[in-house]
Amino acid sequence: MSMTGGNDNGPVDTETPLPTTRRRRKKSSVWEHFTIEEVSGGCTRACCKLCKQTFAYSSGSKIAGTSHLKRHIALGSCPKIKYQNKLALASVAKSDGDTPDPPKRRYRTSGFSSVFDQDQSYVNLARMIIVHEYPLDMVEHPAFVAFVQSLQPQFKMVDVSTIEGEVLSLYQKEKQNLMQAFVTIPGRISLTIGLWTTSQTLGYICLTGQFIDSDWKLHRRMLSFMMVSSPHSENALSEAIGVSLSDWNMKSKLFTITLDNNCSSHDIYSANLRDHLSNKNMLMLKGQLFVVRCYANILNVIAEDVIASIHGIIYNIRESIKFVKASPAREEKFAEIALQLEILSTKALSLDVTTQWNTTYLMLVAALEYKRAFNFLETCDDNYNEAPSADDWMKVEVVCTYLKLLYDSANVVMATADPTANIFFHEAWKLLVELNSATLSEDTMVSGIANEMHEKFDKYWKDCSLILALAVVMDPRFKIKLVEFSFSKVYGADSARYVKLVDDSIHELYLEYVAQPLPLTPAYVDQGEANHINGNDSNVPTVDGLQDFDMYLSELSVNQPSKPEIDQYLEESLVPRIQDFDILNWWKLNYLKYPTLSKMARDILAIPVSMVSTGCSIFSSGTGSRVLDEYRSSLRPETVEALFCAKDWLQYLPTMAEPPSTAIVKMEI
Repeated sequence: MSMTGGNDNGPVDTETPLPTTRRRRKKSSVWEHFTIEEVSGGCTRACCKLCKQTFAYSSGSKIAGTSHLKRHIALGSCPKIKYQNKLALASVAKSDGDTPDPPKRRYRTSGFSSVFDQDQSYVNLARMIIVHEYPLDMVEHPAFVAFVQSLQPQFKMVDVSTIEGEVLSLYQKEKQNLMQAFVTIPGRISLTIGLWTTSQTLGYICLTGQFIDSDWKLHRRMLSFMMVSSPHSENALSEAIGVSLSDWNMKSKLFTITLDNNCSSHDIYSANLRDHLSNKNMLMLKGQLFVVRCYANILNVIAEDVIASIHGIIYNIRESIKFVKASPAREEKFAEIALQLEILSTKALSLDVTTQWNTTYLMLVAALEYKRAFNFLETCDDNYNEAPSADDWMKVEVVCTYLKLLYDSANVVMATADPTANIFFHEAWKLLVELNSATLSEDTMVSGIANEMHEKFDKYWKDCSLILALAVVMDPRFKIKLVEFSFSKVYGADSARYVKLVDDSIHELYLEYVAQPLPLTPAYVDQGEANHINGNDSNVPTVDGLQDFDMYLSELSVNQPSKPEIDQYLEESLVPRIQDFDILNWWKLNYLKYPTLSKMARDILAIPVSMVSTGCSIFSSGTGSRVLDEYRSSLRPETVEALFCAKDWLQYLPTMAEPPSTAIVKMEI
């Protein structure tokens, strides 16, 4: 077989270069616009028929392809095509007032299969504005308009009101998709509430729902971003929640509410919400689980208070680091001092971000290792006089010891992509035990800081320990055993009373779930029953002379009913504590064995103990309301809600190129 190919019209000319034979087989539509020109050395170049510009095509046996030729034509790089497009645009602009738009505004570019869809482009533009938080009026920015026209001259740019309408339309479509998905949620939904203020007297309440679907996957979706005249008033929250629950048809599915407001007003909100909503909703366990406090919030509150207690020392440390980093010469001199003093630290000095308390903690930890270098620098450099005193360094060391407890706890929570409620109990009781011990210290500096921390965290523990304990009981690796162990550390001799409270509550809650109808599901069978069903038995009674024994067993099953699921679950052995244990998958595999208990576990594990969502920092300061920027504060409330909610929903699309309908979460029972 000849490697140079054949020709039916005559013998093959071996002198003819390879590109000549390949040119006859060209199928691409790009060759409507280009010709092939041979150059020296057996190479060929493609020449544009319009502008006569040439491009590399082949060199010997290597073919460059046609992608760069297509770009020259399709993207308007050819100056002749650019000129033709300008003329076409001018013609369209003239006829806009007389000629109505065609029903479907599609334009096919010459020689290519790609289709331009004006309507879909509007949708994509609205998505871009929503997802990237661009201002709506960017559609009227001259530079942006010029950029879009350079990409697609046929695109007719819209005005602000039109793109606002596209945003609202996209929001409504995604909301309908989500409402259809919510109908199939097998359990209850728990809410989180965030408060936003504006530069005006108005504010917004953000409601987010968290739930576990029928496939035992945890989901979090924003439900509403509602404007209220007084977001901090006692009735604003309950009214906003009531409206949102009615809007989403979830009045009967509410389980818990997690708040991120500051500690001082928490009791007022809790009592008001519980009283207002308990009359309209079936609250489980008489509302004892109804209001939850955000774990990340309490860590931030305590950390910020501790840092504020030594704000003057922290100021000196910041100024010291600024001084060292002011020039390469100072940094080099400081490094020499550290080497001379045999400070072998691997930590680098860095300034903190004042709104992220973890960066302040890391700044202090690094500075502590260089404290002797700072003291020495003050003795040999007259321009530096910010070195903390020996007592100051001691305070910093104590503060870092207890900030580390908060820092480590926050990192454990943050390391879990979708944290279920069971992971928080272990972190909370360990922190409380450490603070209990520190308050008894004979060092007044240690006990003083510990007492301030303990006062706030003990309040959180009293409010939320029951919820945290119930969640960890639903973890088959720990069940009630970890509660017994940890309470012995927290309460000492009085621990049995608190363990009984948890045990009574878990049984009472279970009975409430027993009273609810179960969906039709296949019955759980153990291995022996499975063998029977799989055909290892026949339906013909076994003739072995033990019919009386069978009757005896039947009577036993009637007279001695089986244990409740909750007791059976608690009495069984603990599951081994393996790494990467998937608690939701465990319940998915065991829901037939525990049909009622699994319903309870689904609702408890979905409680959002922390309001910090994936991708956000758990260390952010500002424990009260967040502030809406001036631009969004100026928009209509319904537009603000559409922008916030749609951004949250669109992030779950597999790809932004797919239509919004693909965002529906499949949750068939």
